[in-house]
Amino acid sequence: MASSEDNPSEHNAETLSIDAGGTLTDTFLMDANGEFTVGKAKTTPDDESRGFIKSSKDALDSWDLDVDDAFPNLVSTVYSGTAMLNRLVERESEVDVGILTTGGMEDTLRMGRGRQSYTGFSYSDRLHVNTHKHPEPLIPRNRIRGVRERIDVKGNELIPLEEYEDDIREGVNDLLDQGVDEIAVMFLHSYQEDKHEQRTKEVAEEVIEERGADTTVMLSSEYYPTLKELPRLNTLVAEAFAAEPSREQLTKVQQSVDDHGGEVGVRVMASHGGTIDIYANELARTLISGPIGGMIGANYFGKELGYENLVCTDIGGTSFDMGIIIDNDWKIDYSPEMARLLLSLPMVNMESVGSGTGSYVRVNPTFDKIELGPESAGDQVGVCATETDVETVTVTDCHVALGWIDPENFLGGDMPISREVAEEAIEEQIADKLDMGVYEAAEGVIKILENKLQNDLEAVVTGEGYAPSNFKCLSYGGGGPVHTAGYTKSLGFDEVLIPEWAAGFSAFGCGAADYEYRYDQTTSIDIDADLSIEEAAQTAGEELTQVWKNLEGKVEDEFAKSDIGLEEVEFQYNILGQYQGQLNSIDIRSPVDRVDTPEKLEELIDTFEEGYRRQYSEEARSPELGHTITQASVRGVRDVVKPEIPTEEVQGAEPPEDAHKGSREAYWDGVWIKTDVYDLHALNPGNELSGPAVLEGEATTYIVPPHYETWLDEHRVHHLTREE
Repeated sequence: MASSEDNPSEHNAETLSIDAGGTLTDTFLMDANGEFTVGKAKTTPDDESRGFIKSSKDALDSWDLDVDDAFPNLVSTVYSGTAMLNRLVERESEVDVGILTTGGMEDTLRMGRGRQSYTGFSYSDRLHVNTHKHPEPLIPRNRIRGVRERIDVKGNELIPLEEYEDDIREGVNDLLDQGVDEIAVMFLHSYQEDKHEQRTKEVAEEVIEERGADTTVMLSSEYYPTLKELPRLNTLVAEAFAAEPSREQLTKVQQSVDDHGGEVGVRVMASHGGTIDIYANELARTLISGPIGGMIGANYFGKELGYENLVCTDIGGTSFDMGIIIDNDWKIDYSPEMARLLLSLPMVNMESVGSGTGSYVRVNPTFDKIELGPESAGDQVGVCATETDVETVTVTDCHVALGWIDPENFLGGDMPISREVAEEAIEEQIADKLDMGVYEAAEGVIKILENKLQNDLEAVVTGEGYAPSNFKCLSYGGGGPVHTAGYTKSLGFDEVLIPEWAAGFSAFGCGAADYEYRYDQTTSIDIDADLSIEEAAQTAGEELTQVWKNLEGKVEDEFAKSDIGLEEVEFQYNILGQYQGQLNSIDIRSPVDRVDTPEKLEELIDTFEEGYRRQYSEEARSPELGHTITQASVRGVRDVVKPEIPTEEVQGAEPPEDAHKGSREAYWDGVWIKTDVYDLHALNPGNELSGPAVLEGEATTYIVPPHYETWLDEHRVHHLTREE
């Protein structure tokens, strides 16, 4: 538990943000004065509301409040969790889904695409046929039925559906015989013309009613009307398979807020960087909500403190998430990879690898080498957690064995940890097999992990064409401060920053996110070079304007569910544009909300040209080819109360006496060294410390190795540097 002040007094909690990770649930609470408190508890996957309430109580303890005192005053509640993503990863759901698709396309999920076949694999596994396997489809082949119909890429009808409506009836009856709960309909090019999908829904619902079944029909044209049939089908199926069942979890969270006197609707962090209501139509946008919250929090953090370029790093129990912010903005990926699936969702561009503090550690018997993950103990932590049934050593067990983590202080002492059990397991499973000492083996695990993280991080930055020296590295997550020094070493970042509230930073980011809905529509709007600007405005301009109006209506409908009127919403308009004949489009924020005059179209084209010049070069511009708008987007944004970053008076370099908790022996570079231990939250701004040192909070542990120094600034952000 951490708080932005030392002495609790009267607090009026206004903002509550939650990040239910694979291991721990973090809670960030802010009061009307901008002061905040952070709590942490074990994630409870079977019912995430239990972990949420316990974590909230942990946070409120520092304010001498209980949830019944605080929740009635809440004005904003944002939740992010992992249950939805876990369903995709594990390919398990409480819902049985069937598919109706264009005849001849029934094997789309099994065939996949080349790119999808190697997502989630290491480089070596991509090369070897015996380890390179296609991902398991979400839906088995026997629950996919074809319907003879065809719309072409321009939206023209090639094969009329009315001649083959019996295909629909036969397919639906077959799927109902198999007991499906949801039927997903995805026809080729329905994003251009949806009349075949709409008619299929009518016929399917007639059959469902005749059978007296309780089955729902979902259309790709109503959920994700975008190009590329595989990502579109994956996303529609994910909506039925993973997102819809998660509404039950979210409803439990909402109910737990209501039960403790709260009168505020719960919102969920969405992939595009905003928050949406738990009753939103496209709930699959919240599949990967926690890491997105960290990116949004980092951007808000950067804007508030004047950091324009940040590399964001988040270590939790199950993964290492990385992202880049340039000029206080992030890129959107329109075809992201998740759970070894290509999806059709706008998502804040991030990279994630399965290397967290809960990662399993094993010895490869063939090569006698240590291997990490990608499986994780998740909320079970490791063998050191004696009340769990984990049998395989994890990275956290190595922390405990090396003396970096105090077994009496893990989660503030809420989880029993045994150093002896950790050491015995490391000896049996790793050290003896490699003819090494226990502590040598444990330190080897840490070095392997940190070298891997360093390589992954360097690849993300340099892969985008940047140098680490142009960025400040922001480290957060429950496991981030433990490994920050190790994975940033030698990369040459301008600065390395660790917020005191690193453990709850993703939850902090959820609280910093706007209330926002976004809808996207694939288009094929050509602006021919030989047309006058007046002619182009009458054709392409009017078509784009109509698409934007339709998307506005969808955004308006979502806000209406929460009784929010248009006068409270700011609309933003985007396009994906390219020169005619190109393969890749660039994302452009439109300077106009309508393209109904030649002047507005010219302004939009000028904005595209400037964006293209910045992304590529002046010499790469080719306006003589004409332009194509491949996608239109509309965002509706409503401002919300956001957290305030603390600002405190800077004091001397010497930490106060009550911050020093004593010392203990810890293992560094093959040697046991007496190491000072400090209370992370008792330090004052201006304090400076030299390593080796361990800074303990109830939610995380910040490691300062030998030859490193750290100092705390007025915003309670630690700056980590290596001694010259």
